[in-house]
Amino acid sequence: MARAMFEYTKTVLKKVSFDATLFCKEVEKAVKRLLPHELEELRIFIQSLINQNPDLNQCLIYLKA
Repeated sequence: MARAMFEYTKTVLKKVSFDATLFCKEVEKAVKRLLPHELEELRIFIQSLINQNPDLNQCLIYLKA
């Protein structure tokens, strides 16, 4: 089940990556939902999205906590 949540989170983040505000809200939700080892994978995934859209960089603050 947890893996399904991780995949769902990635899908949602891809879809909202056009808007940094929405993206940050979804990242914040993901941090609350996902398991600790999944957060490291999420950080790598988000870094690839940031390479395509640098405006999303502000959302990394939620992953540092």
